[in-house]
Amino acid sequence: MPSFDDREKAFEAKYRQDQEFRFRVNSRRNKLLGEWAAGLMGLKGAAVESYAKDVVSSDFEKPGDGDVVEKVLKDLTAHGVKTDERTIRREMERLLAVAADQIGGKPA
Repeated sequence: MPSFDDREKAFEAKYRQDQEFRFRVNSRRNKLLGEWAAGLMGLKGAAVESYAKDVVSSDFEKPGDGDVVEKVLKDLTAHGVKTDERTIRREMERLLAVAADQIGGKPA
């Protein structure tokens, strides 16, 4: 029977693995969201990739998804795209499943 220390180490390793997976999925989701928003704004080529990177980077400003939603909403509005926070959050939810599938697992 495994000792308490062995179980604790296994739990910590699983937790770390889950956190890394969640980070990768959220980063991929944000990239996909940036690409989606760039398409709505009419961006093409390298501008799409650059904007998607900006969206991914925006997630490090505050905890949670609010910073990403705020950035995308502000940028879409500035480009004359009529949308709202709810639409963006719905798209984020849809893209979370896509990102998890692309990475190879279930969304966290």
